[in-house]
Amino acid sequence: MRTIGNWLRNPWGRPRALVLITGVYIAWSILPVVIAILFAFNSGRSRTTWQGFSLRWFTGDPYGSVLHDPDLQSALKHTILLAIISVVIATPLGVTLAMGLQRWRGRGSGTVNILMLLPLVTPEIVMGVSLLLLFLQIFSAIGLGTTAQAIGQITFTISYVVVIVRGRLVSIGPEYEEAAADLGAPPHDVLLRVLLPLLAPAILASAAIVFALSIDDFVITQYLSGDASTTTVSMLLYASARGAPTPALNALATVCAGDHARHARPHVSRLPAVRRRFGRLGASAMAAMEV
Repeated sequence: MRTIGNWLRNPWGRPRALVLITGVYIAWSILPVVIAILFAFNSGRSRTTWQGFSLRWFTGDPYGSVLHDPDLQSALKHTILLAIISVVIATPLGVTLAMGLQRWRGRGSGTVNILMLLPLVTPEIVMGVSLLLLFLQIFSAIGLGTTAQAIGQITFTISYVVVIVRGRLVSIGPEYEEAAADLGAPPHDVLLRVLLPLLAPAILASAAIVFALSIDDFVITQYLSGDASTTTVSMLLYASARGAPTPALNALATVCAGDHARHARPHVSRLPAVRRRFGRLGASAMAAMEV
């Protein structure tokens, strides 16, 4: 009661309860992942009873480990392939679309903005069925398989890139580009030497999110799969969960998590350098504007 009374007298004080709630939420979110990774190193076949530490399900088992099971290897390779394709295509497309939509002030801009946000609010199962019918009825020459899966993932991940990059564009404003143009920089130098370095944190964050979304996606990838060679890790986990899965699935998920962390780490490590460069660019542009 005393704590509540102190909060009522000073509601703008240090939010200790908020810190506690945030910590509990983070622990609750991470705990299942930690448990799943822990049982990837279980020496027995159980996924609920700890039987000792072992690398059996990574490399040791001659038949069921990730290293020796061809189904697990195929699913992992195909998942990473789709993620790389999505990042390479969706990120630059999303950046260009964000820059174009941010500067479009004519007729039809509002409609295009709404259409761009539709993949974010459309239920994934609706999009999956729609894309399935699209590739079966209209683009039957493409058919189902890797190409259809890549197109489907790019379709719904582009919106995330657009939202993140447009938010960065709004925070930057047009002042830096205008200052560079006033100093005589041609349009391509304004883009390459001013705008893109300022957008680098948003672009790196977008690429990491697209990679994570691609690895995590199940519905669209499932609907657009062709045969066993287009099975991803999420599809394999779902199919095996109804049977008697071994900790090899935990090991496979652990490898995916480690691969995602490995790809995200360089982007995160570059952020301080990008911020320092952004500060130098901002100071130079502001000095030029004052002159």
